[in-house]
Amino acid sequence: MVAAGQGLSTDEVQSIREALAAGRKPKVVFTSSAGQIAGQVGQVVELTDPAVSDEFVVVRFGRDELPFSPADVAVAPRGAGRKPVEVKSAEPEVEQPAVASEPEFVLDTPRVPVPRREEAKVEQQQVESKPVRRPAKAVKPKGPAGLTVTLAYADGEWTVAAQQGSKALAKPYVVKPAEALRMVALVDVPGVQEAVEQIVGAERAEAEQQAERLRAELAEIEARLVELREAG
Repeated sequence: MVAAGQGLSTDEVQSIREALAAGRKPKVVFTSSAGQIAGQVGQVVELTDPAVSDEFVVVRFGRDELPFSPADVAVAPRGAGRKPVEVKSAEPEVEQPAVASEPEFVLDTPRVPVPRREEAKVEQQQVESKPVRRPAKAVKPKGPAGLTVTLAYADGEWTVAAQQGSKALAKPYVVKPAEALRMVALVDVPGVQEAVEQIVGAERAEAEQQAERLRAELAEIEARLVELREAG
């Protein structure tokens, strides 16, 4: 059994992704957070989308391919998973008395188990010959991106813009003050409509003053024109 590491780092996950793209299946060793299979060696066969599930590292272990999180596995050291070479002794073999064979388990348990609770010892003795499949986590479907409609006032003009997520649906375009008032009337928020009415009122007063000035200038020009005609 191989000593378990501390989990995969971001750089190690990227290295595994590149190895899979090159057609290799990197070996990993299960850490203590993987439970009863800690110290066992498997092969990474796929990396799914980490945004969908935290368990996106798919590891082949025996005949099964199960998803794990990066904290459950670590990069296996060189030579991990290889069977040791059997060296035959030159001495003549001595026939041993027949001993009843014990059932062989696929899962290997640590030689010095350190269970956190007394119940862990009983559970470890009842390990089955096949890996326990983890229930798949329910994946919540992603909803549509949020929609934002903005009514803004700047430099004497009202503008409306629309954006969904990071995509601009409508660039800011100019609207009339009356249309801005109708839009604000749909929003029942105290103080908002009053603020808009104050802005429109100030613009109206400024426009009236400008109209008075223009009328006075026009009257002045017309009087001057009359004088010029009488002089001619």
